[in-house]
Amino acid sequence: MQAHAEVNTDRAHRYLKQLVSHPGRHCSVEEGDGQTRITLPPDHGTGRCVFRPRVDGLTIAAEADNDEDLAHLQHVIASHLERFGQRDGLSITWLA
Repeated sequence: MQAHAEVNTDRAHRYLKQLVSHPGRHCSVEEGDGQTRITLPPDHGTGRCVFRPRVDGLTIAAEADNDEDLAHLQHVIASHLERFGQRDGLSITWLA
């Protein structure tokens, strides 16, 4: 199962840094080649996200083994990013 989101912001690197440092304590984080990959721990379902920051936004690709885990992953990522970007009105809309 897969979903993606395009988040418009001029602070993509800042929000990604916050995201990595916050749940990153519980998740596996890999950085390189202009992208960051976060994998949820096994006790939180199957889920992986790849983030690609751009000058004008953040591209997010989410993947999980089933619909339930994908929905959980989308919720976790969106709730954190939207909270970090609350002052900027940051909003994430997932597309299949």
